[in-house]
Amino acid sequence: MSNALKAVLFSAFVFPGSGHLYLRKTAQGGLLVIVSIACVTILLSIAMEKAQQISDKILSGEIPLDVTRITEEITSHAATGGTQWADIATYLLLVCWLVGIVDSFRVGRLKDKADNSVDKEI
Repeated sequence: MSNALKAVLFSAFVFPGSGHLYLRKTAQGGLLVIVSIACVTILLSIAMEKAQQISDKILSGEIPLDVTRITEEITSHAATGGTQWADIATYLLLVCWLVGIVDSFRVGRLKDKADNSVDKEI
C-alpha cells in the first residue's frame, strides 16, 4: 500500500492531521490536529450547554418527564440552529478534514515518487 493511500486513510478515518503525522510532516499535522481539537471542543461545549438547559427545564418541572415531550424539546433546540460559533466550528472542522485528506494525498504522492526514484537509482 502506498504512502499516499495510507495517509489519506488516516486523515479520512482517524482524525484530521493524522495522515500528515504518519508522513512525518509534524508542523502541518500538528496544526490540523490542534485546530480540529479546538473545533470539536467548541461543538461539544455547545452541545453540553444545550443539554444542561433541557435538563434544568426537566428538573424544574417546566418539561414533564415524558419521552415524547423531551424529544420535542431536543428537536426544537436543534431546529432553532446553533450559535454563530457552532457554525464557524463546524465549517472549520470540515475544511480541516478536507484539507487534511487532499494535502496528505499530495504529500504522500511526492514521498512515493521520491522513494521510487531512489529505488530506481539503486
